[in-house]
Amino acid sequence: MNLPNAITVSRLILTAVFVAAVGFPGTTGYMIALITFSVAAATDWLDGYLARKLGLVTPLGKLLDPLADKILVCAAFVYFSAQPVNGYHCPVWVTALIIAREFLVTGLRQIAVEAGQVLAADRLGKWKTTFQLTFCITGLVWLTFSSMKDAGAFGSLLRDWANPKSWLMPVSLWTAVALTMISGANYVWSSRKLLVAAR
Repeated sequence: MNLPNAITVSRLILTAVFVAAVGFPGTTGYMIALITFSVAAATDWLDGYLARKLGLVTPLGKLLDPLADKILVCAAFVYFSAQPVNGYHCPVWVTALIIAREFLVTGLRQIAVEAGQVLAADRLGKWKTTFQLTFCITGLVWLTFSSMKDAGAFGSLLRDWANPKSWLMPVSLWTAVALTMISGANYVWSSRKLLVAAR
């Protein structure tokens, strides 16, 4: 358990705090959810950077890192499918698609492990995660600052920026959907030899 892997595990703990926080609607709950989710999202970059910088890239890290990402993102999308944000709903089929893609990739990684290989996250998958996180953070920013009676000048600016009726939430969501499908297909294509060998 080196430092990058410990940071990855902390992301799982932050995800649990996020899930608990969104269970308490209101400014305090939303603020805690926003902070924990944002910190967890930042650790996704930090653990990878430290692993490469310190020469601590390990097979365990290559498996844990995308797994922690999946749990964090899926928890947020399940919430946004159940909770309308200013009347803007994340369609249930979108959340189902994202979760199905993550199960697919996890299964492919398990097949790769059994074949003595490691199926690491690719660049397209990282972009997919970036847009998913952007959508989720934008929604949490809106929930947090729109629930305040007096958000102040900066809070009002963030609220306007994150308004679901503006462009950022829809664009980040549908870009994430497109990349989810494309990257999922790319993983299947890249793993075709493993799939044939596993038959």
